Amino acid sequence: MHRFANPARFGRLAHTLLPWLWTATAGLFAAGLYLALIASPVDYQQGDTVRIMYIHVPAAWIALFSYASMAGSNIVGFIWRHPLAFLGAKAIAPLGAGFTFVCLVTGSLWGKPMWGAFWVWDARLTSMLILLFLFIGYMVLVTAFDDAERGLKAAGILSVVGLVNLPIIKFSVDWWNTLHQPASVSRLGAPAMPADMLTPLLIMAAAFFCLFATLAVVRTLGEIDQRKLQIAQARLIAESKSGGSVGTVRTVHQH
Repeated sequence: MHRFANPARFGRLAHTLLPWLWTATAGLFAAGLYLALIASPVDYQQGDTVRIMYIHVPAAWIALFSYASMAGSNIVGFIWRHPLAFLGAKAIAPLGAGFTFVCLVTGSLWGKPMWGAFWVWDARLTSMLILLFLFIGYMVLVTAFDDAERGLKAAGILSVVGLVNLPIIKFSVDWWNTLHQPASVSRLGAPAMPADMLTPLLIMAAAFFCLFATLAVVRTLGEIDQRKLQIAQARLIAESKSGGSVGTVRTVHQH
């Protein structure tokens, strides 16, 4: 994968993959939304409210995946000193924040009819809110320094430290008495969910993943272009200052 750390190679690969990613995203969302909102059965307890699950759960999964990807990219940047890794992490952060926000909003809409309140300080809800704050903190810290490199590295350290929150989110339903039900998909043995609900859920998860991958590639390309522009501007400023100094020295010698 080291050769794809070159921005030019990454750009060529990205432009090859993007049409396929857009097509896969559109196709999976079309199939997933039809199965989730029309074809899937209602729950015997929750009724049609259960359909929020098909947005809420994939958004939560991709939010966690986004944070792991962002922190992993920063770790790669620190170890192998690949600038593209830091730019990739910066590109992922707003996407992860968006998925986390969708997860929290849909969870609140789901919680009102189920729990009688839009928000409770449940262990999983609280840890997901902390995840959103970590994404926001990362984005703020990136822009908090005049030196872009220092901002990326400082924010990268925060993202790596924040990895401790991921197992808390994952195992919160097992470690504490929460309102969330235990895992029903990623558990040993057969999933507790019936196939006519599990299938649209997994298709929607694949659609969310393709959407994340597509937007992450697009945003990374944008970050590369922005970085090139910043380098070009810095070079022009340095050359103008250097030229001005030379001109001043010549004028003094002439007088």
